[in-house]
Amino acid sequence: MALEVAVKAAVGAPDILGDCPFSQRVLLTLEEKHISYKKHLINLADKPKWFLEVNPEGKVPVLKVDDKWMSDSDVIVVFLDEKYPDPPLATPSEFASVGSKIFGSFVSFLKSKDQNDGTEQPLLDELKALNDHLQAHGPYVAGDKVTAVDLSLAPKLYHLTVALRHFKKWTVPENLTHVHNYTKLLFARESFQKTKAEEQYVIAGWAPKVNA
Repeated sequence: MALEVAVKAAVGAPDILGDCPFSQRVLLTLEEKHISYKKHLINLADKPKWFLEVNPEGKVPVLKVDDKWMSDSDVIVVFLDEKYPDPPLATPSEFASVGSKIFGSFVSFLKSKDQNDGTEQPLLDELKALNDHLQAHGPYVAGDKVTAVDLSLAPKLYHLTVALRHFKKWTVPENLTHVHNYTKLLFARESFQKTKAEEQYVIAGWAPKVNA
């Protein structure tokens, strides 16, 4: 029986896959494990009644397993790795938190209205730390094989790339070559190509937060 997964629909285009990085993380895990699944696109501005009945919090992503709906991308990817162990995607514990502060520092910088408020530096520091880690251990976070931490970082790095280029005319510094190689590797994976939101919908998703 195919699994069912509910993920964000695009802003203004409810029939198209949306820009939620946590939804994409779950889809990437399903694709990397070659698990068949049925996808429900949820318009977060007008959530369907059935969705709120099974998931009163109304958050995405959620995964349906044996008539129960499971929320939280962290919980879902651990469950999928245990239930479908081939290929194994668990990240060695010493590498599990690599890059974990990048998304938060990206959001602070993206929303910042004052270019001198110091929000750029923490993002640069986090990207440099990732670059140093990849230089020592790459090409992926835990070496030669993709693991869960890469599938969590890939959508976040995609949002960072698209949104900062659009709203701030900002790109990852060229000297962080290992980060550039890493994002190219991730974005080129078949699983990523199949599950990414189009750039216009990433921009549409961030616009209200940037303009708030």
